[in-house]
Amino acid sequence: MRENIIQTIVDTHLAKWISLGINKLPKEIEKDMADPAQNPSEEWRTWFPIPSRVTDDELRDFEEQIGHGLPQDFKAFLRYKHFYDLKISEATFTDHPVNRWRYFQSEMMFNGYPREYLADKGLLAFANWSDWGLLCFDTNRNDGHSDYPVVQWDHEIPHQFQNFASNFYHALLQLDEADRNDTEE
Repeated sequence: MRENIIQTIVDTHLAKWISLGINKLPKEIEKDMADPAQNPSEEWRTWFPIPSRVTDDELRDFEEQIGHGLPQDFKAFLRYKHFYDLKISEATFTDHPVNRWRYFQSEMMFNGYPREYLADKGLLAFANWSDWGLLCFDTNRNDGHSDYPVVQWDHEIPHQFQNFASNFYHALLQLDEADRNDTEE
């Protein structure tokens, strides 16, 4: 049930990017995600989401690499679709392209901001928040099943964070609802 809801939220917001024609970036796009009809001389490259190829073995290797288990709902999210841009409300998720998803996740978690404010304190970033912060898993509050609370971190106040949601699933629900409310206004 939760996995279906995660998939519906992801599909809804990826479809919005495509319908608005903003699924373009000024960089190389993985071949399997690139628009085959696009003129190769164009600077902005069109991308399309594709079914995820992330395997359970890759997820285990990634968990070992980062030194923490990942929430089951976040793993379901990673195993669902590959994309470059996924924005839900004020959250912009880490690029998740085929073949390079671990690189982008690692960069967000360990190299986006100084480690001493985030990873070294047990905060693993997975999405940018507006233009001033991040959404992170707080691995210090592990329920025993790696279903960490999600916190909001502000780069202007790096030694503090605010609780955002009880876990990744509830963070997605909250973001989706906020986006729908913004759209209705």
